[in-house]
Amino acid sequence: MDSRPSWQQYFMQMALLASQRSTCLRRKVGAILVRNNQILSSGYNGSPKGIAHCAEVGCLREQLKVPAGQNHELCRGVHAEQNAIIQAGINGSSTSNADLYCTHQPCSICARLIINAEIRTVYVAYPYPDKLAEQLFQEADITLYHLDTKSWEVSRIV
Repeated sequence: MDSRPSWQQYFMQMALLASQRSTCLRRKVGAILVRNNQILSSGYNGSPKGIAHCAEVGCLREQLKVPAGQNHELCRGVHAEQNAIIQAGINGSSTSNADLYCTHQPCSICARLIINAEIRTVYVAYPYPDKLAEQLFQEADITLYHLDTKSWEVSRIV
């Protein structure tokens, strides 16, 4: 019997590992961009380069009492998906036809970036109720899957 993880398990475990680098006080998110079973880049959510981390200055969203899922722009942090796309660009790796493994379902802001980055498939460990993001993925013909980290079963969200 083969005890090696499947490619999906492997990449999601890497996204979970990347999330441990997060400096966000509310939700630790990690992302891995992959094409042809090769890692293009990784990302986690946190403050931009050279800017104080929320752990040092506090959470702006908590201070302003912003509910989860609203006003994503009111945050010091860059989302994990955004950082993975940015790192691919910095390193000269095309994201066209790539797969994204992300610990949490992307918000509508990240969905728009994923669409324009020409990423074709998104796997998430933790679904996140963002109907606009799901609608955008559906319109752009991007498949969104839930990859359950307990059973490793895959189910289609969009």
